[in-house]
Amino acid sequence: MRTAIQVRNSDLTDELREHVEHRLAFALSQFPEHIRGVVAVLSDVNGPKGGIDKRCSLRVRLNGGADIVIEETEADFHVAVDRAADRAKRTLGRCLRRLRNTFSERAS
Repeated sequence: MRTAIQVRNSDLTDELREHVEHRLAFALSQFPEHIRGVVAVLSDVNGPKGGIDKRCSLRVRLNGGADIVIEETEADFHVAVDRAADRAKRTLGRCLRRLRNTFSERAS
């Protein structure tokens, strides 16, 4: 799975890059044959003002299907990435179950 990380209004440290890559690889490891790639965009919405403004936006690019887009905003990039990765895993699993159910109903 190819992962692209973009950062806006902040710096991408090696530690944060590794966290994003590790977290996404772990969360989406059940679905490697369905994923073409993932784009993670990390942004600091308010800049240096502070607050709950660290956004993680994920675009999971699927083979032969529509992309899944997830956004999470938290006070810390790590928490935003963790929550977005968990939501992407649940959403992708739900989409694949629906597809399987649709195909099995049509085959019956």
